[in-house]
Amino acid sequence: MEQHTMNRKPAVAGWLKGGSFWSALLLAVMIGAMGCASSENRQTEGPQESDLKPITEIERPSPDPRVGFGAGLFDAEEAIWNLNLVAAKPSPEDFIGSWNTDLAFKDNYAIQGSYNGFVIWDITNPADPTVAVDFLCPASQSDVSVYGDLLFVSGEGLGGRLDCGTEGVSSTVSDERLRGIRIFDISDIYEPEYISNVQTCRGSHTHSVLVDPNDDENIFIYVSGSAPVRPEDELPGCSAAMPDEDEDSALFRIEVIQVPLANPEMSEIVSSPRIFEGLDAPPRHGLAPEEQAVVDRAIEEGRFVAEYGNTPRVLTDGLVRRFLNEIVEERGGSGEPTEADSLELRERVDEMYTELMEERMAARGRGLDMGPNQCHDITLYPEVGLAGGACEGKGLLLDITDPINPKRIDAVADSNFAYWHSATFNNDGTTVIFTDEWGGGTQPKCRETDPYEWGANAIFTIEDGKMVFQSYFKMDAPQTSTENCVAHNGSVIPIPGRDIMVQSWYQGGINVFDFTDPANPIEIAFHDRGPISAESLEVGGSWSIYWYNGSLINSEIARGLDIFELVASEFITENELEAMHTVRMDYFNPQGQPMYRWPASFPLAKAYLDQLERDREMDFAAINTIRRNIQEAEQTNGADRQRMLTELAAELENHAGSSTNGDKVMKIAETLRDLAASS
Repeated sequence: MEQHTMNRKPAVAGWLKGGSFWSALLLAVMIGAMGCASSENRQTEGPQESDLKPITEIERPSPDPRVGFGAGLFDAEEAIWNLNLVAAKPSPEDFIGSWNTDLAFKDNYAIQGSYNGFVIWDITNPADPTVAVDFLCPASQSDVSVYGDLLFVSGEGLGGRLDCGTEGVSSTVSDERLRGIRIFDISDIYEPEYISNVQTCRGSHTHSVLVDPNDDENIFIYVSGSAPVRPEDELPGCSAAMPDEDEDSALFRIEVIQVPLANPEMSEIVSSPRIFEGLDAPPRHGLAPEEQAVVDRAIEEGRFVAEYGNTPRVLTDGLVRRFLNEIVEERGGSGEPTEADSLELRERVDEMYTELMEERMAARGRGLDMGPNQCHDITLYPEVGLAGGACEGKGLLLDITDPINPKRIDAVADSNFAYWHSATFNNDGTTVIFTDEWGGGTQPKCRETDPYEWGANAIFTIEDGKMVFQSYFKMDAPQTSTENCVAHNGSVIPIPGRDIMVQSWYQGGINVFDFTDPANPIEIAFHDRGPISAESLEVGGSWSIYWYNGSLINSEIARGLDIFELVASEFITENELEAMHTVRMDYFNPQGQPMYRWPASFPLAKAYLDQLERDREMDFAAINTIRRNIQEAEQTNGADRQRMLTELAAELENHAGSSTNGDKVMKIAETLRDLAASS
């Protein structure tokens, strides 16, 4: 309130300088010259004190209602805050029991990937989404993207078939296997036609569609594949050697596919940029308290525990049998392992486990002393010429102005991060958020004892092409040991003038947070269900949630599709929501970020004004005066409206300095001028 009082005199003085009738009217209202007005006029003067609190002063629900839920698949207990659950639809029959994965959007359709293929939902009526298509075509993990009449689907695992068959592929080398990108024609969205595929050496775990603003004839797909390199007998040219041994190695590179829009069946890999060159090994953190407790119990029970990468690992019974059998074979014996064999394993367990892990890591081009050799997600933001590469061990900032030849311009590492998973920019490209999928998404990493900084978001500002760390953010309602929970996919919500994101946390549910101040992110909404099971961990929860044309669409791994809406609250005003609803998209892809633009509207001007009030950036009496006159102009038509808006815009431009956020005052003025021009 001190700042509010200090700003009052400069604001009044500012309105005196114009000398126009409009300025005089504003001043008269502000100093109470209309104190004897009719009761009708007094009702429009507005409150004398703001009822909008700064978001740092708003209390959150306490105790947190997300703690202590009852379990269930379709009957779990739920908690919701500052959101409405508009619809919750189960998966089609052929997809129940298969994991639902990522989402893409086209027109009035949501396309949901699945390990069994993909489902296209008609979301014309958000309260009652219906299944338009359930396309059975198993693959791991069937992440989806769209552009025009084309649908792209990722395949990485060994069981995906070129013919979309459900029987899998049993042989080590097969000409029936699909590992790469499937391409469908969805010009008739109810009858998807499988038209082509592009095979890659490591398959496609995820992919990103890049629309080059300077190329109308092609689009480009960046492929991220983290599986072992497939045999050359299966796909010629695939090499698992290190790049210093084979310059054509499939390791330490991404693939760029060019898709000719006129002939998408001619799509092909056109470059394999080595954006990882020169990166050293990232730092790693140790075990969380509950994980260390498991190790301690295992040691007390006499189980086999190996040390690898300065971290103890409890060996599974199957791995113990494997190592014991190897020891028996080494001594030329047969039959069951002896007590002497067990003693030898205790002496050699670190050595044998390290050798095994190094073999496995080498097959993926990894090692404890190596930097990342692949990205998990690459979020493309072509309108600012940047991409955020969440690349397993590090976060990369890429220049993508030349789509075929992306260049790394910065890389960051963090000992609190285990697995850099995905990236999201704010709308003006000055901030980037990276998520950490510690535990791979199938483990409980949001327990009360888990460090806040692990399995969280890291928020960086982008300054002169470098990423500068600002803060961590994590869904902080403690989850149980039967709930897989960690940071996962989300998107920016187009609230003008603010940076707000919706995000999934697997069985930690979803939440919405404000990171306008990147050093102080604040949770402002959430939804969460209880665990699927109270007895054992069954994977489920939100894989991804994105804003699309006014709705928040959630891919629920085990349950189906949810649709939410953001509601007005102490954190977001009706004006901000109305301005949000003016933004429309024809399509949206999870790793292709659009730049939001707000058409001129009265809610847009009033939303900016609400923000000046909430953040105490202008004298409250001046805010009330501006708000009242915007309302009067809105109720007027034709030349009178044009004159009123133009004069008010001029006053705002002349006296923006009376606010501590002159840029936002100028945005209001710009909006009013645009409205005047269209009157």
